[in-house]
Amino acid sequence: MADSAGIQQGSPAIGAAGLVPAAPGAGGTEGSGAAGGSARIAVKKAQLRSSPRPKKLEKLGVYSSCKAEGACKCNGWKSQNPPPTPPRTDQQSSAVNLQEPCRSCSHTLGDHVTHLENVSEEEMNRLLGIVLDVEYLYTCVHKEEDADTKQVYFSLFKLLRKSILQMGKPMLEAQESPPFEKPSIEQGVNNFVQYKFSHLPSKERQTIMELAKMFLNQINYWQLETPSQRRQRVPNDDAAGYKANYTRWLCYCNVPQFCDSLPRYETTQIFGRTLLRSVFTVMRKQLLEQARQEKDKLPPEKRTLILTHFPKFLSMLEEEVYSHSSPIWSQDFLAGAAGGQIPIHTVISPPPVARQLYYSTSPVSVDPSTCGSVSPARKTASVLEPNPVGEKRKPSEPLPHEENKRPRVVGDIPMDLISEVMATITDPAAIPETSLLSAHSARDEAARLEERRGVIEFHVIGNSLNQKPNKRILMWLVGLQNVFSHQLPRMPKEYITRLVFDPKHKTLSLIKDGRVIGGICFRMFPSQGFTEIVFCAVTSNEQVKGYGTHLMNHLKEYHIKHEILNFLTYADEYAIGYFKKQGFSKDIKVPKAKYEFSVIIKKQKEIIKKLIERKQAQIRKVYPGLSCFKEGVRQIPIESIPGIRETGWKPVGKGKELKDPDQLYSTLKTILQHVKSHQNAWPFMEPVKKTEAPGYYQVIRFPMDLKTMSERLKSRYYTTRKLFMADMQRIFTNCREYNPPESEYYKCANLLEKFFYTKIKEAGLIEK
Repeated sequence: MADSAGIQQGSPAIGAAGLVPAAPGAGGTEGSGAAGGSARIAVKKAQLRSSPRPKKLEKLGVYSSCKAEGACKCNGWKSQNPPPTPPRTDQQSSAVNLQEPCRSCSHTLGDHVTHLENVSEEEMNRLLGIVLDVEYLYTCVHKEEDADTKQVYFSLFKLLRKSILQMGKPMLEAQESPPFEKPSIEQGVNNFVQYKFSHLPSKERQTIMELAKMFLNQINYWQLETPSQRRQRVPNDDAAGYKANYTRWLCYCNVPQFCDSLPRYETTQIFGRTLLRSVFTVMRKQLLEQARQEKDKLPPEKRTLILTHFPKFLSMLEEEVYSHSSPIWSQDFLAGAAGGQIPIHTVISPPPVARQLYYSTSPVSVDPSTCGSVSPARKTASVLEPNPVGEKRKPSEPLPHEENKRPRVVGDIPMDLISEVMATITDPAAIPETSLLSAHSARDEAARLEERRGVIEFHVIGNSLNQKPNKRILMWLVGLQNVFSHQLPRMPKEYITRLVFDPKHKTLSLIKDGRVIGGICFRMFPSQGFTEIVFCAVTSNEQVKGYGTHLMNHLKEYHIKHEILNFLTYADEYAIGYFKKQGFSKDIKVPKAKYEFSVIIKKQKEIIKKLIERKQAQIRKVYPGLSCFKEGVRQIPIESIPGIRETGWKPVGKGKELKDPDQLYSTLKTILQHVKSHQNAWPFMEPVKKTEAPGYYQVIRFPMDLKTMSERLKSRYYTTRKLFMADMQRIFTNCREYNPPESEYYKCANLLEKFFYTKIKEAGLIEK
């Protein structure tokens, strides 16, 4: 027999938002943790269930209506001699007398429990569990100060009380039953792991899975802030929606942790993106703050996971949580994912009980007084900061067609026929199913799929002398220089570097996991109607995947958009096959006068000659000779020479360069010792270990550390201050490139860098 009682939708729960779930009725900051509260109740239930049967009947009689003849309206037996409150520990339990009259209706205890005579011990123990949950909720109702929360507790109290009277199972009555949103948080995080990390090697993917488990377990034991607290912190938020979700969380997830007679669900399995958005920002900030505070308590094998990988994992997940176009929240996500879904409970399976956070994958403790005081700042920017140099082409971006400007040619196919055919081939229902690797599929089909899933990206980038350099663009340019140098060994590295960083050249870069794996460097000649392709390469371990074809297709679309319809390039015997597949031919259609090298050089010489003549005309002023040397002056500042500045000369930046090798060695040794002794130098003392930071050396191509600098100093490698400063700066730059801004390592790098330059200035090696 199943009974139900109504629960008003939207009533809040108790407790301030935080990392430790407070027991119901504890008021958040004053209550004990989830594990402690549920453990105490479990002990009481075990003690009661081991009592003699008469004692159990006495306990159940208190919550059982009188069955005596005459339609008695008493709804529970009351002892003539009630126990003291609180009960005395030294008091011996008296024998139960079923003939003892009720203080309310005068009928005996036996009259209240006649319906329990033939009930099994198992059923009686179940009812006794509900009794203790009723008593606990009764205490919560009286202790709780929040009116809305009190109402929810009272509703649950009545529900359990009715279940005892009718010997039924408590069933929550609500407009909706779990799950409340699809996909669930658990499914969304699983999709995120698939979407962003399915291409990683198994060892690195296992690290991501551990982070996902840790994050989900945090949510399952996270104490949400009450709706009234949230209204004060975020007044413009959807208060009604949050209140409804909060009530559901309280009834289905929070209270059942302590009152196990109620059905319990994991937060991550019955709630979705809406609830996650409401808690993610505050939760992320508190988790990272707690990690920084307890970094010294972490075991070495967990330190890198918590301090380095977890912040980066949360940053990437945050973008998908707040992005309006993220595919991980689509119910059809897995239908288009290659390889299918990793089973949720294999990848992500939060443990059923709370454990200490940083030594496994469970919640942390934080001072509840700090909870709920941080305003969420939803991040809407992408990982890439927009910049005027880099241009990203959207895969679905339409190309400009100017049909009205194209002259009609005799024999053209009618446009209505073309439209009819296009409608057929673009209709998904009309496209025959083909294998991804079939002989008839496009060579770049696999690359297209990876681009749609966000595994790879394409960006047109270039160096600029007029705008502030973008750090990420510069790092990508360095990566392109490395790829071209490695894949084109017969090409001088200096030549590659000069063209890649030349502001007149651009490069279509292929990005995977934030690093460059290929690209096409080119220079556009709009007035002459063609583009010269200078370098084209994909790193060796990423070849035979269709990336080369997809690169060229992107480059063609980019140039069509800029109304340039011709490519010119010089290809060696190894590259001719590739360019032929891309539609290139040795038969050049562009007029020779537009690209003839000698003609262009001749024009350039004439232009430079004219520029020199104009400059000479501007500065053709004769100054009198210097007479100061005849008067005994030995030397004068260069800038005091008349006319020197008009020629374009500028003073060189000042800086003390020690010419004595021993003096330089002694100065640098002292500075290095000060840096190594600094409290924030601990992350940089030795080279980064691959086991602690998987993939570090794929991101950081030129690592540096204080131990290596000490060895270089000892071997007299640093012949100038600039070499020493460059290596030290590389330590800080590498750290900020690999770690997110909120990580402990990032902050250590900033503080140590400031200290280093203070010491350099004190030594007089640079201007103060």
